[in-house]
Amino acid sequence: MSGGEQRPEPSLADVLGGRGGAVDATVPVVAFVLVFTLGDALGWPSPVAWGGGAAVLSAAVVAVVRVLAGRRPRAVLLGMLGVAVAALVAAYTGRAVDFFLVQIASNAASALAWAVSIVVRWPLLGLVVGTALGQRTRWRRDPHLLRGYQRASWVWVGQYLVRLAVFLPLYWADAVVALGIARTALTWPLVALCVALSWPVLRSALPPGHGGLRHPEDHGKTARPTA
Repeated sequence: MSGGEQRPEPSLADVLGGRGGAVDATVPVVAFVLVFTLGDALGWPSPVAWGGGAAVLSAAVVAVVRVLAGRRPRAVLLGMLGVAVAALVAAYTGRAVDFFLVQIASNAASALAWAVSIVVRWPLLGLVVGTALGQRTRWRRDPHLLRGYQRASWVWVGQYLVRLAVFLPLYWADAVVALGIARTALTWPLVALCVALSWPVLRSALPPGHGGLRHPEDHGKTARPTA
């Protein structure tokens, strides 16, 4: 490739990476539900504790594999911490369904954080993509990109709200197995759908001839577009 040739414009899927993290997050959930269900059926003492132990162990195995594959240790450890906290909550209450409380709270907090970021004109999608592309916050001086990131960030708010709409009724019904299935089904597939929908929504805010994600147009003082 010659020095003057431009790289093709990346899509959000290219920038945000693959499905590895979303898939990894489902492994401890599957381990918890399987071991808890088996232990409960066989009359093991403290089946919730057995399920929590299986979840933490599986998370540790995934963490080792990912670190050896070059994943950042900090991200891996944060994932393990989340699983450990979920297991401790369930063990403390003695209710298997409480293993999912951390996930439910996380989705509620994420929906709120993304919505607030849009309202205050610091859309989180822009921060994530801008950091990944090494732009810091230069995209905020481009009113078209700012508007695009605001619009596309609403798609991510919707992702968290969809999960809450499914998880909360199952949690209140004490449906552990159904929650595990829903948690698995609404992780990678929903993230993939969210990324796929975000891209055309973002592009709809960019006028013809715009430089795209890699080339924010500097309009000086940040404009005040409407989302």
